[in-house]
Amino acid sequence: MNNLFDNAVQSIQLGIEDYRANDPKRALSAVRNFYAGTLLLAKEILVRQVPDAEAEEILSSRYKPVPDGTGSVKYEPASHRTIDFTELGQRFRDFGLAIDQRALNNLNRIRNDIEHNYTKAPPEKAREAIAEAFPVIVDLFRQADEDPRVVLGGSWQVMLDARSFYEKELESCKSTFERVNWRSASMSRAEIACPECGSHLVAQTDPENTDRESANAECRACGKKIDAERVIEKALRDYFEMESYIAATDGGEPPLHTCPECQADAYVIWDGENGCVWCETKLESCWRCGISLTPQNVSPDSNDTCDYCYHTMSKDN
Repeated sequence: MNNLFDNAVQSIQLGIEDYRANDPKRALSAVRNFYAGTLLLAKEILVRQVPDAEAEEILSSRYKPVPDGTGSVKYEPASHRTIDFTELGQRFRDFGLAIDQRALNNLNRIRNDIEHNYTKAPPEKAREAIAEAFPVIVDLFRQADEDPRVVLGGSWQVMLDARSFYEKELESCKSTFERVNWRSASMSRAEIACPECGSHLVAQTDPENTDRESANAECRACGKKIDAERVIEKALRDYFEMESYIAATDGGEPPLHTCPECQADAYVIWDGENGCVWCETKLESCWRCGISLTPQNVSPDSNDTCDYCYHTMSKDN
């Protein structure tokens, strides 16, 4: 095995060893090693796509144009910094490769959370990191034409067991929300997560409840009690993460807004849906000029007037 691939495998195995120790003090180390191993394995895939190129040329985060001596330019790495998790998905797309960006984001989220809260990180966080990384790692080994059962040895079975246990816990948590009538297509599709630690192991306190306003919950990873409004806000924020990012960077209307009526971050304008998931406020048209109202253009004092008409009328008065 070459150094990059060898380091990736060793990091994953070290993460498994830390996880198997079942020691909260080693949960941080487990996630760090798993994070590093997954990133290194992904970089190895990119390197294998262009075997005649230097690894630095493939993995560099920034490039600069330099004269090539023939009247044209060539591009060289501008620094020794290589791509991180944020840039990895785009580099894979540039190479015509597929990677589960959502799973990568979840693993990165767990890593960031445990970095900042490592003194109280439960072993469940390490298990969740392994479970989130598992399908990504399996796919990366497949793209590298390597057999993870052979390469990882005994760590492979530990990963299988962790993934299986996590999936059973996750399914149990999801089942507690099955009766809830969210009255929103977006919320029905969104995944529920803990606003404190980010874990998806969140269960409704009363599994028999059907009312969204009473869908209070508890995180089985960190023990956080979560009121129904925060359950909805967090789920929608995560669900629209990519679309909100695109709207912020490339322009356009974001899909998620703060409701002008209840102030919850739960007003959705997306795919035919228009209204607040929490209080069910739905903006119509300005009574004065007829423009369609959104949380971005509605007046601060009236939900049936746009801000332009509001200011115009204020000046007239």
